[in-house]
Amino acid sequence: MAAHPTCGAGLVVTIDLSALARNWQRLAALSAPAECAAVVKADAYGIGVDEAVPALAAAGVRTFFVALPAEGVRARTALADTEAADAAIYVLNGFLPDWADTFRAASLRPVLSTFAAVESWAEHGGGAPSALQVDTGMNRLGLSLHEALELARRPDLLTRAAPKLLMSHLACADEPARTENRAQLALFREIRDQFADLPASLANSGGIHLGAEFRFDMVRPGIALYGAAFAAGRPPLATVVTVRARILQVREVAAGEAIGYGATLRLREARRVAILSAGYADGYHRLAGSSDDGPGAHAFVRGRRMPVLGRISMDLIAVDVTGLVGVAEGDWVELFGSNVPVDEVAAAAGTIGYELLTQLSRRAERVYVRR
Repeated sequence: MAAHPTCGAGLVVTIDLSALARNWQRLAALSAPAECAAVVKADAYGIGVDEAVPALAAAGVRTFFVALPAEGVRARTALADTEAADAAIYVLNGFLPDWADTFRAASLRPVLSTFAAVESWAEHGGGAPSALQVDTGMNRLGLSLHEALELARRPDLLTRAAPKLLMSHLACADEPARTENRAQLALFREIRDQFADLPASLANSGGIHLGAEFRFDMVRPGIALYGAAFAAGRPPLATVVTVRARILQVREVAAGEAIGYGATLRLREARRVAILSAGYADGYHRLAGSSDDGPGAHAFVRGRRMPVLGRISMDLIAVDVTGLVGVAEGDWVELFGSNVPVDEVAAAAGTIGYELLTQLSRRAERVYVRR
């Protein structure tokens, strides 16, 4: 599908909201009878909360997860004119007393990960719902086993904190064979026995595919919704994000000449090179370039995958277009999308698809489509 920019952008991010909805519906069908929530933190993984949340609500999502209260406010605003206006919105990074007004105003639910946070919400939450997060081996956020057992013996505190969900987070769900997955499952089951009246949630995107025993009452997909890789041995779902950059110049470069900063790539033979209007300021990582020491990422030009040449600049990328007919200034080139997977570009840069998606430039034009 061609991009049609309107504001002089050199980079266009096309976001397929129908693909986003289909991805959620596929995961919801797989997870049933567990509820399938949606994680929309980091501006819905870079694609835009204002558009993503209503599309997911229309698909059937009734529980959302964000990282911060400010993100929760945006999600609640995006839901205002939908059938899911009163959807549950959980804030993964917990609760601090000075956030109380924001939580009340937007009807947000904190995910409580420390005993102090449980006590603070019991004092400031006014009986509004929350979630309890327990640590089962990731050593990030979460109540310890000792704290969880102590809390289970405090029905008065639990009543005032009003938890509606017990959750934990898998550290290695994207690697199904890792023994840590089953160790975390066993510990979560042990803790859940102490909170038998609470719905439970353990599975993220990769965890959904570890089997029904990991899904409990709710699953929380994130990256899988957005079309990037989520588990070893399983292909991504439908492509949601396609990034295209415009050709500014096509030039002939002689053998022996270098391309880009640092002259890290010197051509062994003459090449035809297209210079694209995008760079690391747009979130396309500098390390995705190539050098004499090794190849980098590819771009998709006129129906063919072609190598990126030299270092990525702040605003420019060089791509080999040798042998392609009709390449001209003003053409659009796919940097990642259905023809060049985002995770492939990320791997060339030594990172992951999450990072490319969440760091997409705000100067890029976003085009939202439904098909």
